[in-house]
Amino acid sequence: MSLRIVVCVKYVPDATGDRHFAEDLTVDRDDVDGLLSELDEYAVEQALQIADEADDAEITVLTVGPEDAKDALRKALSMGADKAVHVEDDDLHGTDALGTSLVLAKAIEKTGYDLVVCGMASTDGTMGVLPAMLSERLGVPQVSLLSEVSVEDGTVKGRRDGDTATERLEARLPAVVSVTDQSGEARYPSFKGIMAAKKKPVESWDLEDLEIESDEVGLEGAWTAVDGATERPARTAGTIVKDEGEGGKQLAAFLAERKFI
Repeated sequence: MSLRIVVCVKYVPDATGDRHFAEDLTVDRDDVDGLLSELDEYAVEQALQIADEADDAEITVLTVGPEDAKDALRKALSMGADKAVHVEDDDLHGTDALGTSLVLAKAIEKTGYDLVVCGMASTDGTMGVLPAMLSERLGVPQVSLLSEVSVEDGTVKGRRDGDTATERLEARLPAVVSVTDQSGEARYPSFKGIMAAKKKPVESWDLEDLEIESDEVGLEGAWTAVDGATERPARTAGTIVKDEGEGGKQLAAFLAERKFI
């Protein structure tokens, strides 16, 4: 029986762009370029490596987001994933992590799975809580923050590296895992992979397809909210200390005055 792997990926604003909030205090995604979250590329890579070692495996990449989120799916497909699912619905605007976990869990159940692979966090929200929420909603074990992962005889195994210790963990499938940016460099899509991705199937689902009511998601259904946001202050010119023999003392005094030393 084929090993069914689902990789959750996110389309995020480019961190190098001019990111800001819209009037409703959600992230303004219209005025900044987006891309596949870099941390999710590691999840795709680990799924591909697991599939390479399996006798038979199929990788589905899954995302929730606006029309442009298909770009994240195309990147993952060009890396080598087999097919993709895009959940898109106007009522999803403003959905928080809890709502997103509901949508992803419903989509994962609909597509079928043995193993769900996530990145350690998204590069925009950086909450890192989604894998735990998914495992709770799906009712399966989670093995999180792995820097090494493999699947053998219906068991997912991995290594978690901490500040003071390394842990060896395992769980019976089905399960949810998350991988860190230390799990292995993600591959670059080849020209052949980019061309092949254009022919791979991408399904589009909405809330009705997943039997989710609109008041369970979006700003109305969110359990968290942004109360306010202000622009980061513009950078000011720094203080120049001219070294005419006393530069070291002046620098030390400057740092001490501001309690840096």
